[in-house]
Amino acid sequence: MSDQYNLLDSGNGKKLERFGDIILDRPCAQAVWKPKFPELWNTADARFDRNQGLNWQGRGTLPDTWNVEVAGVVMKLSATDFGHLGVFPETRALWQWIRSSLTRQGDKKKRELKFLNLFAYSGGATLAAAQSGAACCHLDASRGMVDWARENAALNELQDAPIRWIVDDVIKFLRREVRRDNRYDGILLDPPSFGRGKKGELYKIEESLMETLDLVHQVLSDDPAFVLLTSHTPGFSPIVLRNLLEQYHDTGRFECGEMLLTGDAGAMELPNGNWARWISE
Repeated sequence: MSDQYNLLDSGNGKKLERFGDIILDRPCAQAVWKPKFPELWNTADARFDRNQGLNWQGRGTLPDTWNVEVAGVVMKLSATDFGHLGVFPETRALWQWIRSSLTRQGDKKKRELKFLNLFAYSGGATLAAAQSGAACCHLDASRGMVDWARENAALNELQDAPIRWIVDDVIKFLRREVRRDNRYDGILLDPPSFGRGKKGELYKIEESLMETLDLVHQVLSDDPAFVLLTSHTPGFSPIVLRNLLEQYHDTGRFECGEMLLTGDAGAMELPNGNWARWISE
């Protein structure tokens, strides 16, 4: 499977990554070690730091947008003011798992599965799910990000795939889905540490996650495949996330781990967030 992302090196609180033909130097607080390949860092096309505000160096030399294939999904990238690009490559292994799991479970259950992606950002997981043949619901509170995800769908020739594109507050949406009796077979949620909904609704993970998980449990189908919970919030370790999911399921299998940025042989794996999942089989 084609993948044009590569972690080249990390250290001194930074990461050096290749996105297609573009090499970027960006902050990474957990990279507390020394760089392994110091000679590579001069190859960066642009650098971003937060030393005195939000600062790009060399941003003007970058294209306004460029496309990169990550884990079999083509994504439009753009250097944003906050240093983000429109993809979090530490999630790419989860995209692959979602794609293969929905394909396998769909064949096993002999029906089209329904996938719900909450806090869905630019749509990598949604499109991986759509590639499996699942009917998808993609939800984010930012209209700009949902529009970006729809552009990514077109790049992958999935503009006509069965995907519902929703701009809304997650909790309000889930409450409506419960009332409407809409159910899903696979659910991914990546709650932010702090965020705001479509109409400015406040979301703090410590205060809102339990209600979110309660509602997620209520919109699971009678014969579901999985629930996948991810987090970049400090303190929400793999075991914490697994324990949260274990409150809702007495059967099935639980797995958890770290999300990792990886590259060529020699580049040290770089943890960047955590995940846990419940699998029905």
